[in-house]
Amino acid sequence: MFSLVGSVAELIVFVLGAIGLPGLFALTTVESFGVPPLPSEVILPFAGYLVAEGTFSFYGALGVAVLGGLVGAYAAYAVGRWGRHRIERIAIGSLRLEPRHLETMDRFFARHGEATVAIARLVPVVRSYISYPAGTSRMHPVRFGVYTTAGLVPFAAAFLYLGVVLRSHWSLIESLFRWFDYAALAGIVLAGIYLYLVLTERLVPGWPPRRNRPARAP
Repeated sequence: MFSLVGSVAELIVFVLGAIGLPGLFALTTVESFGVPPLPSEVILPFAGYLVAEGTFSFYGALGVAVLGGLVGAYAAYAVGRWGRHRIERIAIGSLRLEPRHLETMDRFFARHGEATVAIARLVPVVRSYISYPAGTSRMHPVRFGVYTTAGLVPFAAAFLYLGVVLRSHWSLIESLFRWFDYAALAGIVLAGIYLYLVLTERLVPGWPPRRNRPARAP
């Protein structure tokens, strides 16, 4: 069966094997930017495999991965921050982002932005796109960088170490590709449903999701 993640993995393996650390920097930058989507769950373990083979040093690969992730995150942050005035023009049929939606997001990031950014960097798929709303809500750029790094370091270290442990058993991760496909598809579907329910005012923005209960007329 065709595997989206498995097909992308072939490209990742080729880039890392042919270019080395500059390739790792490029891949993690693109992955953190989120366009096109690249799975860090494949990039980092294979980089760890190359660490085990003596091609990279562990801390060298970790530093490059974190730096690439930070550069991509700031690029996405910039798109969100300087594209804010254009976001209000986005409409899909009757669904439209309005100023009050952005104001709600601003309040959420003002209260929970730091924790949201750090935790989101530990969650596959979500970690590649959290920078956009952080930039749109004008989160302080220095705090954004600090909490982004706080999430990038443990995530990158864990998956690099996974690649080191797998080493000669690298083929074991191939069996996980289909589950990554399912997880990515489920995440996209759930995010789409959540956005639809928020824009149609059936849910209140925030976490956990809550039904929007209109105020009763006096």
